[in-house]
Amino acid sequence: MSAAHAAYPTVQLAAEGASEHRPLIITLFACFVVATLFITVWAGRQTKDASDFYAGGRQFTGFQNGLAVSGDYMSAASFLGIAGAIALFGYDGFLYSIGFLVAWLVALLLVAEPLRNSGRYTMGDVLAYRMRQRPVRTAAGASTIVVSIFYLLAQMAGAGVLVSLLLGITSDGGKIAIVALVGLLMIVYVTIGGMKGTTWVQMVKAVLLIAGTVLITFLILLKFHFNISDLLGSAAENSGKGKAFLEPGLKYGATSTSKLDFISLGIALVLGTAGLPHILIRFYTVPTAKAARKSVNWAIGIIGAFYLMTIVLGFGAAAILKPDDIIASNKAGNTAAPLAALEIGGGSGSTGGAILLAVISAVAFATILAVVAGLTLASSSSFAHDIYANVIRKGRATEKEEIRAAKWATVAIGIVSIGLGALARDLNVAGLVALAFAVAASANLPTILYSLFWKRFTTQGALWSIYGGLASSVLLVLFSPVVSSKPTSMFPDVDFAWFPLENPGLISIPLGFLLGWLGSLLSKEEPDKGKYAELEVKSLTGVGAH
Repeated sequence: MSAAHAAYPTVQLAAEGASEHRPLIITLFACFVVATLFITVWAGRQTKDASDFYAGGRQFTGFQNGLAVSGDYMSAASFLGIAGAIALFGYDGFLYSIGFLVAWLVALLLVAEPLRNSGRYTMGDVLAYRMRQRPVRTAAGASTIVVSIFYLLAQMAGAGVLVSLLLGITSDGGKIAIVALVGLLMIVYVTIGGMKGTTWVQMVKAVLLIAGTVLITFLILLKFHFNISDLLGSAAENSGKGKAFLEPGLKYGATSTSKLDFISLGIALVLGTAGLPHILIRFYTVPTAKAARKSVNWAIGIIGAFYLMTIVLGFGAAAILKPDDIIASNKAGNTAAPLAALEIGGGSGSTGGAILLAVISAVAFATILAVVAGLTLASSSSFAHDIYANVIRKGRATEKEEIRAAKWATVAIGIVSIGLGALARDLNVAGLVALAFAVAASANLPTILYSLFWKRFTTQGALWSIYGGLASSVLLVLFSPVVSSKPTSMFPDVDFAWFPLENPGLISIPLGFLLGWLGSLLSKEEPDKGKYAELEVKSLTGVGAH
């Protein structure tokens, strides 16, 4: 480290470097926003009916949808949160990369194709096929909205951290204004472009993200002469933790509670993807089950390559940045990747560093915008299609009324997300996403699997599973160290955390499965075996699928 680095924290140097090249940074951001708005308006003109708005007219190929799925999945948590977690906690941070990747195999093996064959626009379509429509659709809509808002928190927090670093904004008011701007853009994307616009934005973003990550990964490896051993050794030495940095236990091994937290996190990550609403609805945008299968295969390849590169990003950041400098920029380490880009490009004040910082930050911002659009579309679609059209209007709503309801729901969800995102701006975004995974795996996954594969499953079982999994996971999060009691909590100055784990998955996921089983056994309702047989044939063969 240079004398300049010894005298000033990296974050201050980053802010100074950014201020010298701020016109370049703002131009790159503006170019991306204008380009994506143009795509959204173009797609919006082609959105003529509900199928276009919810499912993009089912016109996307397997490769296009695979690219869009990976764009939807590789969120701010993937790019910012994982790199930060690895930079601060070494091996234990790298577990996020493995968990997110392995989760895709569960999605592929268990739900991708059967769900595509069985539903029309939302998760509620699958559940309502053999259950009582109104209560099940209400539960599915509520669960989708809650999971999406949890996930949106992470994206909003990432946006606030990222843009404030670049523009030198340190005030809380400024950071909240940035969160509000992201929320506004997300509302525009969804209300104008629907699924078509959102899908094209996600495809563009996926290409940009992979290209940016490949560039930084190459430059970090080049600095260490493509010697992984040297990279890891430098990271361990620079971290101040020595050999312990490369071994399990730095974050999740100190106490029995932290070991349980690790198990809880692992279960949530691996099972959560198959219950994420914004990922599930992506399978409805392709014309056939074969295309759905192909899109998941493409997504696994793209996502797998990306998560391997996040390992280099995280350990690279640990090797070239001091942990105190990363924490000074953001307590949870969310700015490790952009700061590493600045350093690897030549350091503060260099044109190369500023260009690399601007490019990587613009890519990360693109990532956030694309993912929030997908999340908002999933939750507003579920409200309009499940709750408004089939519960409130009892199936009598026109397509035009349904789409209008979805657009108003987008505005409402956007406002809620802005408010909660402002509170979550200092939390690690990978940790926040892990909470969304836990809620999805607790409330959605048991119900989906039971609906598709268990003939004794009943409406009561579905309601117990969804509401029980949802309530238990959200309640445990509220009374966990994520919300209070720690310096990195949402409310660090108060303490009402009686649940010791930061992720509720260890308790709430088994509870969701147990309640679905128990509710069905205790139900007086006789399962419709004819409907189950129909659903089984449809889910496995695609016969009669929309």
